[in-house]
Amino acid sequence: MEASVSETSNQSERKEESEASGHGEDGPKSKKTALKRKSEVKTKKQKKARVSRPDYTVHQGEDMLLVISNASSQYVGSVWTSKKKGSKKRKALKGKLKKKKNQIKKRKSVCEKPKVENQPVKKDDEDRKLSETAAEDRWGQELPEEVLVNIFQLVVTQDSAVPFLCRMGRVCRLWNAAASSPVLWRRVTVGHCWIEPGKSQLPKTEAKIKNTVSWLAQNRFSQLRDFSLCHWTKHVDFTLEAVSRFCPHLRSIKLSFCKGVTLKAFQSLGLHSRRLQSINLQQSEFQVEGLMEYLERHGRQIRELLFTHGLKNDRLLAVISRGSCPDLELLEVNKRLDSKDGELPVCMQQLQMACPKLKTFRMLNVRLLHKTMRNGAVSAAGFPFLEELCIATTSYSYLTDKDLREVLFGSTKLRVLDLRGCSRISTSALAALPCPELECLFWGQYCSQLGSSSTRRGLHLLTQKWGRTLRQLDVANQPFTEEDLELAMSYLTQEAEAGTLRSLNLSGTRITPHALRSVVGQSAALDYLNLSSCRYLPRGVKKVYRGHEEIQQLLDKLE
Repeated sequence: MEASVSETSNQSERKEESEASGHGEDGPKSKKTALKRKSEVKTKKQKKARVSRPDYTVHQGEDMLLVISNASSQYVGSVWTSKKKGSKKRKALKGKLKKKKNQIKKRKSVCEKPKVENQPVKKDDEDRKLSETAAEDRWGQELPEEVLVNIFQLVVTQDSAVPFLCRMGRVCRLWNAAASSPVLWRRVTVGHCWIEPGKSQLPKTEAKIKNTVSWLAQNRFSQLRDFSLCHWTKHVDFTLEAVSRFCPHLRSIKLSFCKGVTLKAFQSLGLHSRRLQSINLQQSEFQVEGLMEYLERHGRQIRELLFTHGLKNDRLLAVISRGSCPDLELLEVNKRLDSKDGELPVCMQQLQMACPKLKTFRMLNVRLLHKTMRNGAVSAAGFPFLEELCIATTSYSYLTDKDLREVLFGSTKLRVLDLRGCSRISTSALAALPCPELECLFWGQYCSQLGSSSTRRGLHLLTQKWGRTLRQLDVANQPFTEEDLELAMSYLTQEAEAGTLRSLNLSGTRITPHALRSVVGQSAALDYLNLSSCRYLPRGVKKVYRGHEEIQQLLDKLE
């Protein structure tokens, strides 16, 4: 019994020792499971630490890209990226590819050129580039102000002061000072303010327009001479009042396609613009009574007057003929393209006595109706200073030989005579004019329905008289015979000098190759020749020639 007890006690002691030492039946398994649990806890903690997003900072690189960096990371320039599915497989594939690339690189020869890698730009290079760009940007600020003014003047003469100078003044202080020079603001053209179709200007927009006009008039227009306003349907009175009030040197005003000019604007011009000499109101709507009152009070200072023919505008000629503008030098009346009524009665004798200093008289697309004075008075001098007479129309004209003689009987200084559309004028009446040095003669017929298809004669009388001084000759669609044209061209080449004739229009005439060869060969300065619709010329020649090269090629073909 004692032995059995001792054995059992020994066995129990052995079990306790084995349990203590971990070598029991279940000892090793329990130890492994415990180690696994500890490792799982550790790995879980590490995974959570990797997944959790630390603090990141955002930087802007030189190439305008945003670089996201980890501020707490121990690696410089580390970038956090979210894990994606299949990242382990991709990493394994990338590792294999890198190994293959390394093996291939080792096999390559040493003489092979290495690949250029994108390396960060050094600070010295960055500073050098910044200094170069700064030096390039400073060239406009280091120029003398006088040089900038001369450069701006070249642009202003071609494209006007507005809006070019307004934009240049916003570049820097130096450019603002140059753009503010009063020399650049002597001629200003302001275009229309664009509005969407079917919409009107908002009150804020109207206030901005008025503030801009008043600011320019007060701060930029102190030396303004010539002012033009185009396509304004509102605020025309306000603009003219501001310009006349702050521009004491104003000489000319031009309103093109404008509306709403009232008596108030003309009264402001009369009060403030004492040097105003030219008024151009063509293609614009204005109050006729206001302009008539202005001419009656201040017409003595006006030298140039241009307006468009209308039903009410005929009264302006009556005011001028009464002597309101004795120093008038230029008078031009045109007609709107959409207007059907183009007849304008004019008493030439009364106009000659009222405007003896007239130099340019133009009636464009207006059918002039000659009126006689009731008392029978006739001007003894006519237009002694007249240099240009234009009574051109594309339809038909009532002007006769008698009317032409009454207008030009005293015009010995005439240089330009434009009688396009005047089919009733004869060559004998033109040859009898008292002007010995005519330079431009335009006598082409451009009406779709010509007045007469009968032949004309006597063109050689004109080329013989003015062949020495003629620079431009237009006899398009005139029914002269072949013999008359050939004789006229021969006189033209004999009388004309080598560098006189520059433009010749023979469109629709019966000019022959022989007559054309003589005039083209002798005219060295000829740079425009119109031979379209000439029946007596061969094919391939009937067209318009511009320049000496094309005319020389024509001469080679004719020979």
